[in-house]
Amino acid sequence: MTATDPPLQTHEVASMGIGWRHPHYAELLQQQPALDFIEVHSENFFAPGGAARAVLRQGREHYPVSLHGVGLSLGSAAGIDDAHLNQLAALVAEIEPVRVSDHASFARGSLSHQPVQTVHASDLLPTPFTREALDAMCANVQRVQDRLRRPIAVENLSAYLRWQADELNEPEFLNTLAQRTGCGLLVDVNNIFVNALNDRLQGSSSDPLTTCRRWLDTIDPHAVSELHLAGHVDCGDIVIDDHGSRVVPEVWALYRHALARFGAVPTLIEWDTGVPELSVLLDEAATAREHARHPRETVPA
Repeated sequence: MTATDPPLQTHEVASMGIGWRHPHYAELLQQQPALDFIEVHSENFFAPGGAARAVLRQGREHYPVSLHGVGLSLGSAAGIDDAHLNQLAALVAEIEPVRVSDHASFARGSLSHQPVQTVHASDLLPTPFTREALDAMCANVQRVQDRLRRPIAVENLSAYLRWQADELNEPEFLNTLAQRTGCGLLVDVNNIFVNALNDRLQGSSSDPLTTCRRWLDTIDPHAVSELHLAGHVDCGDIVIDDHGSRVVPEVWALYRHALARFGAVPTLIEWDTGVPELSVLLDEAATAREHARHPRETVPA
């Protein structure tokens, strides 16, 4: 199957998970709600021993765990940080996660003065979609996979600027990355919509939903290993992917389109700012499950 083939047909229902954040550690362990997996940010559990690692081990006793990183800097021309990768490898060995993922972004760079210093931006900066940047990301992804002895998934970014040097569009870049390295793709549906909304604010005449559906239709279905859903905030002059609210109806519609295209892909509800009661996240997961049961129908959000 190629990225231009018709949508997939499936009778399966996608597995559902939520991002497990600190305010819900104890409550989730007590309630043990009906979830198929939980996802945590890898870096929060790097320290060996201690309370954080202990609570993650408890969560792992009840649910498969997906490790989602924000610090590998897969697009960095400076390469992967050895200490970071070693800590991730130790965490993976202990927790045995169902998936490991990070972002198609960079954060590390080298200052040119002598002696050369490597700096970290502590942010997810957009990688230019050039062949040179693709080579660098392929090399970094391959190094991580060799170290972890497993494929990882790479997530598309919500980006607030475009590089003039771009030679490929984003789906071409990601498809080629997956083909060359064997990695999976983590498709964040909200990120695609946020980017399309910001393009419209910058003068694009394209309909955001049409743009997003075209984006999804260009991605190789066989490469997709997880979907993310989240909320965003419209600030008037820019739309920010803040993971701080419920999923909007347009993103639910795109989620159904993604499921019809990719099949029953594991799906995560993300909520990282203004984290609400656990019941709100579980309600969002239940809504996602209902959409997944009827990907070709309109389901109330």
